[in-house]
Amino acid sequence: MSQQRERHAEAVALIHAAPEQIFARLDDQRRLAAHMTKASWMTLGSKFNFELDQFQGHRVGSVIRMNGRVAGIELGLDEIVNGYEPPLRKAWATLGEPRLLVIGAYRMGFNLAAEGQGARLQVWIDYQLPSRAALRWLGWLLGPVYASWCVREMVEDARRGF
Repeated sequence: MSQQRERHAEAVALIHAAPEQIFARLDDQRRLAAHMTKASWMTLGSKFNFELDQFQGHRVGSVIRMNGRVAGIELGLDEIVNGYEPPLRKAWATLGEPRLLVIGAYRMGFNLAAEGQGARLQVWIDYQLPSRAALRWLGWLLGPVYASWCVREMVEDARRGF
């Protein structure tokens, strides 16, 4: 990521399942980002497609590609898994310059810690505004809303799964 100031969003929840069970659910990148494959108001009625490499996002170095169209604009990005410690944490980051509207390059991940009869799940994103000046104002305005929605959706999906 460039020298631009990073912004942060996270969501946390106590899930009533063992960290191993939660990790197994979240380690499926298609399920983890399922909110991006369904038309919603946050995606302006559009949806993204996923392409996974032969490692399916299950190891450091694995590459994940997402692409789609929003309001007729071609969007896409490549991510690389850069942290993988089952059943406690997984992290990934964009490769190169993502073609997105309200956020730019980012690092993202989740952490799990046993707590009581379940586990504490934290999903986080550190992101930059889009690098293109024409989109930076849109990112300044909507980036925090989008980033918060994204991490909340991932946490809520995990909670619903258990």
